[in-house]
Amino acid sequence: MQRRDFLVAGAAAGALALAGCSTGGGGFSLAEVIRRLLTLSSQRALARLMAPGGFYDSQIAQISLPDRLGGGRGGSVLTRVLLSAVVRDRLLKQVNRAAERGAERAAPVIADAIQSISPEDAASLLRGGGSAATGFLQARMGDALIPAMLPGIDEGLRLFDSAVVTDALRLATGIDFAGLRDDVTRKASNAIFAEMGKEEADIRANPRSTNDPLLIAALGVL
Repeated sequence: MQRRDFLVAGAAAGALALAGCSTGGGGFSLAEVIRRLLTLSSQRALARLMAPGGFYDSQIAQISLPDRLGGGRGGSVLTRVLLSAVVRDRLLKQVNRAAERGAERAAPVIADAIQSISPEDAASLLRGGGSAATGFLQARMGDALIPAMLPGIDEGLRLFDSAVVTDALRLATGIDFAGLRDDVTRKASNAIFAEMGKEEADIRANPRSTNDPLLIAALGVL
């Protein structure tokens, strides 16, 4: 452990001791601090994203349409039809509503991954600041959210206003339903981590907002 990590870990452990937040065996778990930080960040982020309009209304998480949708080999008339504000807005709302369905399936996968945070990683993540813990979790999970979310997004795309998707994909060459589904799923996965990172940074900046003595004690040291 680096000297700075050691000092931060020692200070945090002291703060936890003062707060009475001990773990079994008389020790103090910095890993538990990071797990609680990530758990609360994910809960807040997912609750907002799974609410009606959660993705669509978010400046961070809104799912954009694939670049190829509206282009391709179609003639200029078809392209103008596809790029019309009405059609694009309806399709944009639909893919974002479908992302809400996918987010529901992401929650248990993220919760399981959070429990894998090790004590060895905890000290550096604690001092990392900002969204360090979320970034670490995203890198460790890789594409794990995609197969979990894909069935929900597939269902959402077929369920919500399916006629507009059918018409749009029929007019737009170069992308099919599966391509749209896969694009939305990947973007939704990244959006979840982006929202989590924002929540983590907010919690670090104001740990008292959590009403969690463990987080208040550990993050207050920093």
